Amino acid sequence: IQKLCDRVASSTLLDDRRDAVRALKSLSKKYRLEVGIQAMEHLIRVLQTDRSDSEIIGYALDTLYNVISNDLEEEEQEENSAKQVDDLGSQFTEIFIKQQENVTLLLTLVEEFDFHVRWPGVKLLTSLLKQQGPQVQQIILVSPMGVSRLMDLLADSREVIRNDGVLLLQQLTKSNAAIQKIVAFENAFERLLDIITEEGNSDGGIVVEDCLLLLQNLLKNNNSNQNFFKEGSYIQRMKPWFEVGDDNCGWSAQKVTNLHLMLQLVRVLVSPTNPPGATSSCQKAMFHCGLLQQLCTILMATGVPADILTETINTVSEVIRGCQTNQDYFASVNAPSNPPRPAIVVLLMSMVNERQPFVLRCAVLYCFQCFLYKNQKGQGEIVSTLLPSTIDATGNSVSAGQLLCGGLFSTDSLSNWCAAVALAHALQENATLKEQLLRVQLATSIGNPPVSLLQQCTNILSQGSKVQTRVGLLMLLCTWLSNCSIAVTHFLHNPANVPFLTGQIAENLGEEEQLVQGLCALLLGISIYYNDNSLENYRKEKLKQLIEKRIGRENFIEKLGFISKHELYSRAAQKPQPSFSSPDHMMFDHEFTKLVKELEGVISKAIYKSSEEDKKEEEVKKTLEQHDNIVTHYKKVIREQDQELEELKQRLNTLTSQNEQLQATVTQQVSQIQQHKDQYNLLKVQLGKDTQHHNSHGDTLQMNGIQTEEVSKLREELEEWKNKHELLQGQLKEKDSVIEKLNSSQLEMGATEQSLQTSRFGGLEHSNELQKELEMLRSQTQLQSAEISKLQMENQKLQVMNTTAGPMLADSGATAATSSELEGRLEQEIKELKSQVKSLSEEKESLKQQLDSSTSTVAILQEKNSKLQRELAESKKEQDDLLVLLADQDQTISAQKMKLKDFGVAVEDEDDTESGDQGDEDEDGDEEEQD
Repeated sequence: IQKLCDRVASSTLLDDRRDAVRALKSLSKKYRLEVGIQAMEHLIRVLQTDRSDSEIIGYALDTLYNVISNDLEEEEQEENSAKQVDDLGSQFTEIFIKQQENVTLLLTLVEEFDFHVRWPGVKLLTSLLKQQGPQVQQIILVSPMGVSRLMDLLADSREVIRNDGVLLLQQLTKSNAAIQKIVAFENAFERLLDIITEEGNSDGGIVVEDCLLLLQNLLKNNNSNQNFFKEGSYIQRMKPWFEVGDDNCGWSAQKVTNLHLMLQLVRVLVSPTNPPGATSSCQKAMFHCGLLQQLCTILMATGVPADILTETINTVSEVIRGCQTNQDYFASVNAPSNPPRPAIVVLLMSMVNERQPFVLRCAVLYCFQCFLYKNQKGQGEIVSTLLPSTIDATGNSVSAGQLLCGGLFSTDSLSNWCAAVALAHALQENATLKEQLLRVQLATSIGNPPVSLLQQCTNILSQGSKVQTRVGLLMLLCTWLSNCSIAVTHFLHNPANVPFLTGQIAENLGEEEQLVQGLCALLLGISIYYNDNSLENYRKEKLKQLIEKRIGRENFIEKLGFISKHELYSRAAQKPQPSFSSPDHMMFDHEFTKLVKELEGVISKAIYKSSEEDKKEEEVKKTLEQHDNIVTHYKKVIREQDQELEELKQRLNTLTSQNEQLQATVTQQVSQIQQHKDQYNLLKVQLGKDTQHHNSHGDTLQMNGIQTEEVSKLREELEEWKNKHELLQGQLKEKDSVIEKLNSSQLEMGATEQSLQTSRFGGLEHSNELQKELEMLRSQTQLQSAEISKLQMENQKLQVMNTTAGPMLADSGATAATSSELEGRLEQEIKELKSQVKSLSEEKESLKQQLDSSTSTVAILQEKNSKLQRELAESKKEQDDLLVLLADQDQTISAQKMKLKDFGVAVEDEDDTESGDQGDEDEDGDEEEQD
């Protein structure tokens, strides 16, 4: 080895150096330590100086890989122990990366396309990351384009390099969020999903498994990458992974592994530990793209391996957890049986069946818990199957409630525990259902009267069953009684319950029974804290005295503390999914641990309170409840008035829009009048020119001298035209009288409007605007009437001109040809005048109709406006009264709070919140008054 190292260092010929490196490579597997110590420095120098020869570079990289990697040594662990192997590879890696330039050089070599350089380079870099991951990650992160260069390996057409590139990226992305983000933004998701599709999805080989492991590295606990994955619509591309056929027998081990990793990848995106917003958006995307539907198909399929079925149930659980849409869909899924049964019922059958695998039963319980999580509708449906009115009398189909009751009272303690926890989840944070469940009656045996579910639970508890069964029942009872005074009253109504609990707590039993004692103490504490003192024998004070005499307060608090100190309690509090190594460890539920945290402190305080403090607290609570009721009532009244005001505002807006439409109509009419005026001016100018032309013709006729007969004919014709003119003039006079009547009616309307204006001087601004618009309409109509009078004057002038033209024609005596021409012209002018008069009269009529419609609209608007004012005044008065009442209530509440503080009672935040809400409501009321 020493000679070979000398040859590598001193030979001038490249062939000699190449042969020496090849020899070192062959020795490096067997004599790893010697070659590593003596040759590493020379091999690194070869990488730096002989870059032009790919063959020697390949040999050098292979030799370094053999020295650093533990893969070969792990196969020969007979000679060395595993620890020594790890130490050797780690030490050589540390030597290699001490100079950061070595890693940078290796990144440069990986960029080479030559197979003999690139492949050994990838393997060596992967081995370095395995030995000293964080240090190598940091060097790659700071080197320019380090991660981007490695991403190019996924695009290599040679599958060996591409597959080893996936393994390299697996090691590179382990526990490093910064590198994970860079890899994701270098389009890793697209490339990896393409590879999975090319390899055949779940039917693919080991390459699919490696890609899925890399995707898990990139997405797990990385919110940024998860969001990028969702926004890039990559969730939709996961759907084909879960398309399984009808024939599910004979799955290969690799397919099971692949599908398992695919399901885990879905769970990474919807994990309860993720931010709620991110989880919710992924859940919705999975529903809309059909992924949830596909998972439910696998859930109900036959022949699916047990471990895949278990993981699918867990995956569906987290996809529906807290998402109402997904929970509703899951409730509608039916199993392909005859007759079809809901999927929930089929799963519950597995949960209460003791022959099913333990992990499967845990998964079903988790699925049921997730289905009911923040799902009041689902909780109601489950509880309704227990109520007397909804139970199927025929007994043809079994319901979820019947299965839970069967599990609750079976001989299998695990079924008892699972059913109790499932039923507790159906009551979680739902006071209405806690009260309804009190109605459930159970038939114990023929001839005996039915027993309530609550009573049956306490009966089994007192019979001294297994610890697991008793823990489950006590958790159910604690959940049921918490925050439900009616349930507490029903529980205390049975005279055997309190003596049983005090007896259990007072005894000094072994470690196994300490947990039961702690839960009994919690149940008794709940019976005190949520007691409404409706039962004389079991009032709060009497129960406290009983604890003092039989148990002792300190002893009671100590037993209560056993729960939170238990090891299994700490495990259950970590995550929602029930994961237990064995059935014996199934003791606590995650949601129940939250309830214990909430109640432990308040029960301890309640035990030490005196009777006087309790009485005062009760009185204050009652008064506060009364005040709350009054405040709620007034809030409701104010809300109703707000709605009425909104309606009035909407009506006002509609009236305003109508007014705007009218204004637009008036503007249009004004523009039309202007057009008519322009047309009239043009006609007048043309008429003036024609009369001048006639005058000049008369002069020429006079000069020429016309025969008397022709002149007499012209005179007769002219007389006829005069008669026609007089008829037209009479019609014009009639029109004038109509116009005068219209004017007088307008004046009368103006007078009435003025009187209305003075009487409604203090009205709203909107009515003033309406009056202004009315004035504008009136002025416009007056202008129109003035224009009509002008037209009349023009008409009279034309008549005068015609009369003057008559004598001139009589004296002149024109020829027959010219007279016929003149006759035609006169006839045409008279026709034009007729048409003008007719059009003006039509315009006048239309204006009159528009004026009438506008006046009626104004009158309606004014009437509505006055009604609105009256309603507004009434609502203002009612709001002032309400504000005074609310101020009084606030003073009373603050006084009661001061009393509570004087007695040392901590005032709850909810009261402050209510008063804050009331303040907001009052401010809203003031703003509305200003409006």
